Amino acid sequence: GGPAMRAMPEALEFDQADDAITVTGQIAPGDADRFAAWLDRTRPTETQVTLDSSGGSVSDALAIGRTIRAAGYGTTVRDGAVCLSACPYILAGGTARQVAAGGVVGVHQHYFGQNTILPAFMAVSDLQRAQAGVMDYLVQMGVDLRLMPLALRTPPAEINILDAEQMADLGLTTPTDG
Repeated sequence: GGPAMRAMPEALEFDQADDAITVTGQIAPGDADRFAAWLDRTRPTETQVTLDSSGGSVSDALAIGRTIRAAGYGTTVRDGAVCLSACPYILAGGTARQVAAGGVVGVHQHYFGQNTILPAFMAVSDLQRAQAGVMDYLVQMGVDLRLMPLALRTPPAEINILDAEQMADLGLTTPTDG
């Protein structure tokens, strides 16, 4: 049950619709490069990116977020859409960031990379380096680091849905006026 259970494409699909760039699906390794290549090829005139994604590759999400920020695009989660797991990092890349009342944004612990079973001696340092990378990214994007414990306290099988007030408080969404 729940919003995340809808069938999602297994890699991100990029399109142009309703005056926006639409990014839909699970974030697969390599999607950041595919997105950059798609932008180069398509040269969209739209400056708004709408997200509908159940998450996936964290490193790709960060890279896509950086691409969006560099391009000066805004990000939106529309009514009925979801932005879960690693997707909020893409949301954070927007210069202006909006979540519609019916949009669902949620965070949890995630796996980094393909291989979730790391040798014990590697796991902690690799994970901490990965978390540090996420923290650096959030700082660059102007999102409050208090987002991290909300994610880290929630097991991967669960999702911590953020309400509008929390998102505004954390700077994950930006004020609509001015």
